[in-house]
Amino acid sequence: MIDSKKFNVIAIIAALLVTLGVAGMIFLNMGKTYAYTPEYADKIFNGDIISIEISADPDEWQTMLDNAMNEEYISADVTINGTTFSNVGIRPKGNNSLQMVSSSDSDRYSFKIKFNEYIPDQTCYGLDMLILNNMIGDATYMKEYVTFDMMESLGINTPYYGYSDISVNGEKWGLYFTLEAYNDSYEQRVSGDESGVLYNVKTVGGAGRGEDRENGDFPQENFEKFENFENSDDSERPQMPDMENFTPPDFSENGQDMKENFRGENGNFERGNFGHGGGMGAGNSGGSLVYTDDDPASYPSIFENVIGGGTDEDDYAKVIAALKALDSGENIEDYFDVDEILRYLAVHTFVVNLDSYSSEMAQNYYIYEYDGVLQILPWDYNYAWGAFQGGSASGTVNFPVDTPVSGVEMSERPLISKLLANEEYLARYHEYLLKLVKGYFTDGKFDGIINDLDSLIGEYVKSDPTAFFTYDEYKTALEQFKLIGKLRAESVDGQINGTVPSTAEEQSQSPDKLIDASEVSMNALGSGGGGNMGGFGGSEKGERGNFSREMFRGGNSRGESSQDGNFPEMQDGELPQMPKR
Repeated sequence: MIDSKKFNVIAIIAALLVTLGVAGMIFLNMGKTYAYTPEYADKIFNGDIISIEISADPDEWQTMLDNAMNEEYISADVTINGTTFSNVGIRPKGNNSLQMVSSSDSDRYSFKIKFNEYIPDQTCYGLDMLILNNMIGDATYMKEYVTFDMMESLGINTPYYGYSDISVNGEKWGLYFTLEAYNDSYEQRVSGDESGVLYNVKTVGGAGRGEDRENGDFPQENFEKFENFENSDDSERPQMPDMENFTPPDFSENGQDMKENFRGENGNFERGNFGHGGGMGAGNSGGSLVYTDDDPASYPSIFENVIGGGTDEDDYAKVIAALKALDSGENIEDYFDVDEILRYLAVHTFVVNLDSYSSEMAQNYYIYEYDGVLQILPWDYNYAWGAFQGGSASGTVNFPVDTPVSGVEMSERPLISKLLANEEYLARYHEYLLKLVKGYFTDGKFDGIINDLDSLIGEYVKSDPTAFFTYDEYKTALEQFKLIGKLRAESVDGQINGTVPSTAEEQSQSPDKLIDASEVSMNALGSGGGGNMGGFGGSEKGERGNFSREMFRGGNSRGESSQDGNFPEMQDGELPQMPKR
């Protein structure tokens, strides 16, 4: 028999185990469902500046740069923090940023390093692909870092991230933001296997070659109209509107309203069909997550961008079933990780990133389907904080949390509209927004992380030979970043508590209730992409022949700057000029 004292001890231990089990389940539900910590977490993403030395044949390297739009790999030896990995693949990457740099005199492309491109199963301490982002349009160098840190603070699964100091053939190249790719190694890390499927959601015009698929190519016969897009002649490409008859976009104070149509000589470009990525129906090709039918070919923005191999019709059917559930508004939690998506939407809305699902572009996010349930994974935040589509300071600071879309109706983005239409989900979303306000801004964490990052990267920024911004511009941007963060937190707090209007309609009716953002200079934070095509004047070039820094400020084509970094007043038919090669 067990005596009473021993029984009590056993009971206490059992209770503690149950409590720990429940706590563990709660922890997992916060989004940190990592299966294990890989070696590359400590070897690469350990909080220090990553040293990356690239050694490639000089002629091959230059040919790759000269033909960057082809996004073709070349072989290189890459030394990371002192360890050399031979014969790895490296290529330029991007969509809008790739086009912008290619149209300039700069060679500061973003890159992908694929360790198993030429040697099967080669990894970097278990990592199969590394992403190097050039931070185009971001004078702070920190928008992506801070956004991913905010995501992590709410328990959202993110890639590992940090900064790297890059050299090429012994010559200093520059400071880059560096990420773990969403790929096989990521799946192994978060799920313990590769049975899930990752989709990189991009506008069809910017989909290009796909994300290094192996055996998972979507049947190309279903995408004949998109095939060989990059090699098509001009008559087959979407045409830019006729400049003489072009009506400029109409941006409201909130950056919410745009002209319904962009008029070209061959007829109207429907809303959602014109954008920086080639503009081939971004809103109607799957990226919007609007259910249309059960044919996978109706969703090329999703299924043309599958990651890895082994994908088949059954995998596509799982995603389509989720879209159908979203359309009906029934049993959504059977198909979507709703709680994590609400956390994602809270951060995503807070940082006002419109080169994304929230705008006409309907892109720049990942879908991770695992066991029939979809997660939305964050990606591409260098144009956050209002830098995309010419956002004004007031429009960024007061971006409405209850109608967090731009250039589209809420109904056109069902992942937002359907979730926020549910009172329980809306309350939870508001709760996560307030957690960001109180846990990331009110307590000084936001300013603290900016100061810490400045201590980490400041000297690298100062000596960056390919930088898009000067060191003085960087330091000015940091102060403006702190200011816009403070005011954004005030606005979000007011919108949740009812003192600031929380929808675009209410804000247009009561502009006097908005947070004053007149001290914010969007110009100083950097800009680029989409609606804000200004800032292409000037002729400053760095040692390598950088693109004019004016391109990435909030100025306009005349080299002027408006108060908020918006378009200057223009006559009908006048359009800021794109850069010339």
